[in-house]
Parts: sequence; structure tokens; C-alpha cells
Amino acid sequence: MSKKAKKASEIRIRQVRSAIGRPRNQRQVLDSLGLRRIRHEVVRLDTPAVRGMVAKIPHLAEIVADASAGAAEMKPGEEE
Repeated sequence: MSKKAKKASEIRIRQVRSAIGRPRNQRQVLDSLGLRRIRHEVVRLDTPAVRGMVAKIPHLAEIVADASAGAAEMKPGEEE
């Protein structure tokens, strides 16, 4: 690897709804992302392919935060 190579950014993806009763292609997208159950989170490289998979199932999974940011992002109006 060259010295100029940058570390690829990563995103954290969370499953928010069950795959029960969903079409096969939606279940396959969840499986390919590595999501197994509700509230399960995985870290994946931030690529157009991964973003496209999440865009196919916005009702089942969401992008939580950039994994490189460390802490989870706070929503507007929330206090610590």
C-alpha cells in the first residue's frame, strides 16, 4: 500500500424493523449487509454500493453515523 493511501470512511448501519413477511430481495439485502436482528448494528465501508443497498430498504435499516466519528450523533433537541 502506498503512503498516500487514505483510510476509507466507514458508516454504521442499524436494522430498525423485522424482515418477517418481507419480499425475498429485501431479506437478501439485509443478509448481504450482515444485519441479523432488530437493533443490530454493523460497520461497513462507505461506498456507493453499500449506500445503494441501504436505499433499497429504508423502512428496514438506517444509517446511524459515521463509524470514524466515534460517538453516536445526537439528534436535534436532545440533551446529554
